[in-house]
Amino acid sequence: MSKVAIANLLLLITAAIWGFGFVAQVMGMNYLGPYAFIALRFLLGAASLIPVIYFMHRRTPFDMSDRRSLWLGSGVLGVILFTAGSLQQVGLLYTTASNAGFITGTYMVIVPILGLILKYQTGLNTWLGCFLAAVGLYLLSVKEGLSLGYGDGLQLLGAVFWAAHILAIDHFIQRAPGLLLAFGQFLICGVLALCVSSVLEVTTYDSVISAVNVLIYAGIVTVGVAYTLQVIAQQDAKPSHAAIILSSEAVFGAVGGALLLDEVLSQRELWGCALMLCGMVISQVSWADLTGSKDNPEGQSES
Repeated sequence: MSKVAIANLLLLITAAIWGFGFVAQVMGMNYLGPYAFIALRFLLGAASLIPVIYFMHRRTPFDMSDRRSLWLGSGVLGVILFTAGSLQQVGLLYTTASNAGFITGTYMVIVPILGLILKYQTGLNTWLGCFLAAVGLYLLSVKEGLSLGYGDGLQLLGAVFWAAHILAIDHFIQRAPGLLLAFGQFLICGVLALCVSSVLEVTTYDSVISAVNVLIYAGIVTVGVAYTLQVIAQQDAKPSHAAIILSSEAVFGAVGGALLLDEVLSQRELWGCALMLCGMVISQVSWADLTGSKDNPEGQSES
């Protein structure tokens, strides 16, 4: 098996882990408040990266020449991650894991739109993808009377922040080691969520113990393991292909919701999911990809 094929397989595993992570997030709130769950999830995720950072640093020491960018990047990314994670987690109180997975996946379309502000190039495929995703979102989330479900609205707003998070990563990853940025943002996100939880929620020792299995998956697996797999895979995968594969987390979120939470999508919602998935994929495929040309160096990719 070639390096590219292995990389694509690792990316698919990553997408599956993230997709089923929506199920873990729903289940976690059977025991914990949303902010307590976010806090424990990301603090556990940060802790899981410590041995990875240690062994990778021993193998190849990190470039620590620009500490300012590392601290600033960790802070900016941590705040954006906390905002996006809060909208997603609270939104799951009012919508399904299936809906959350697909609506969150619209960040793949939102990224190049926000990139216009930073003067990134945006092709016709992006606008076609946006149109299909918008129609799909309408079918999936807009209820009778032309009102957007509250939980779905929070997920859509969260998708904007996930898109901003990707653009912020694209900026800071050029200036500081990726794993250290990941650790810093997870730590800051967890601390912020812990502060909010201590004010708004009551968390008991028994509730944390009851949620241990879910927290292990949501923290160590979806945060620590999946991020590490992504970093390893993207060393050999084309960025545009990686973005397409990772966007399949929406499909795995729907599958997980159906298998583990007994969620059922109506025919209208299934059509909405299909259009959104098509929009996500089309927005990431360019004529250069189809003809075998090299990636545009100014294009956006999943980080």
